[in-house]
Amino acid sequence: MPNRRLVARAPLDELVPRFVQIREEEGVRVTRGAAVLAEVADREEEPKHIVGDRVDLTDLPFVTIDPDGSRDLDQAIHMERAGDGWRIRYAIADVAAHVSPRGALDADTWDRVETVYCPDLIVGLHPPTMSEGYASLLPGQRTKAVVWDLVVAGDGTLRSTDVRRGWVVCVRQYSYAELADAPPPEAVALVSLLAEFGAARRSVLREAGAVTLPKPSQEVERDQGGLRLAFRAARGIEDDNAQVSLVTGMAAARLMLDAGVGVLRTMPPASDDAVRRLKRQALALGVDWPRGAEYSGVLDTIDAASATGAAFLTAAVTLFRGAAWEPFDASRGLPAPDNVTHGALAAPYAHVTAPLRRLVDRYGTEICVAHAAGQPVPSWVTDALRGLGKTMISGVRRGGRVDRACIDAVEAAVLDSHVGEEFAAVGLDKDTIQLAEPAVVARCTGDIRVGRRMRATLVHADIRDGVRFEAAP
Repeated sequence: MPNRRLVARAPLDELVPRFVQIREEEGVRVTRGAAVLAEVADREEEPKHIVGDRVDLTDLPFVTIDPDGSRDLDQAIHMERAGDGWRIRYAIADVAAHVSPRGALDADTWDRVETVYCPDLIVGLHPPTMSEGYASLLPGQRTKAVVWDLVVAGDGTLRSTDVRRGWVVCVRQYSYAELADAPPPEAVALVSLLAEFGAARRSVLREAGAVTLPKPSQEVERDQGGLRLAFRAARGIEDDNAQVSLVTGMAAARLMLDAGVGVLRTMPPASDDAVRRLKRQALALGVDWPRGAEYSGVLDTIDAASATGAAFLTAAVTLFRGAAWEPFDASRGLPAPDNVTHGALAAPYAHVTAPLRRLVDRYGTEICVAHAAGQPVPSWVTDALRGLGKTMISGVRRGGRVDRACIDAVEAAVLDSHVGEEFAAVGLDKDTIQLAEPAVVARCTGDIRVGRRMRATLVHADIRDGVRFEAAP
């Protein structure tokens, strides 16, 4: 589905009280206590819990690539040709160097788990002074980082991995839009290298049976004091850049499994029953599923902009269930999970590239740094592992509820004056439709034509409980 912008917009000031209520209902705290703030400080010296040297890599011209306006910059990249492949230095914000284990800030991050993005404000995992300041990989700033050094062959296979602490300086912050539309001359070579690398890595993943779900995301955009809804598909540069993060996560999982201690991001493979259900859905929708074809190959052929494609991709979400964070530590009697593979990626995988925004990454990164240096994993990491998986699931689910409730409120505000009107829509499943315009996905009663274009009447719109439609005769 192409990018679309909503003509109507909801006033931000009228929705802020509802967003505040949503955060309060879910226990998302905006403020932080004095004890937490007292620990927030940029220190040149290394804290006692950080072991080993920090190398000076400030001569490498790292750059960041993020959504426009981002300040909490977790990752920076330096990329160059290496034979027929690539050498990638991937700098990740060294959050562990700024958070004292078992301190007030540490406890606060365990309560928050992840950054929560709301239409009116961002509630960071860490205080903004840290996450958008001295710990962020901002351009022109000498910053503590954990730097992955990856060599990838021309066929996309990972050849070597190293990871160590370093000092880095980013020379430029790019936005995805800037590099996708008209990259400046000095970035053309990087964009070209990323495109080649991305294509090679996608080929490796496809051959292994990995799956991507090319479903556009529903987003709230701010515009001159108002809010708009839009469906947005990822740009090519975004997926190419994401492949760097994915290969780093796979390298991290290898190090963890080799060390016998870690926390993997796992997901079971699609069950036979789920695949059979999806095949029946394909038949009902008229989606071509050649005999003997794997579902991963079928998903690659889907046009997300079509009515049948949108409905089929909605049905395909049922394949991606049961994701978890699985900690293990052989030395402490915490066994590795029976399934160490992320089903959608067809390989072991770990989260290590977003520590400013996600709790688990700080611990996964520390395990990899220690193992690569031949050092024991610090006790503050191993002591925390057992409860980390459940904490992550709880926090991420809370963030998902906040996100959905905020989008529901924006949908209702945008449509409030249109109750009783008919809208063009697509049936996604027996209870859900997607409007052609505005970018709304909503509950609907009546005879829904799944995978077909239809019309639906708006029967309810309230920022407290969202919108509801009824299928038109």
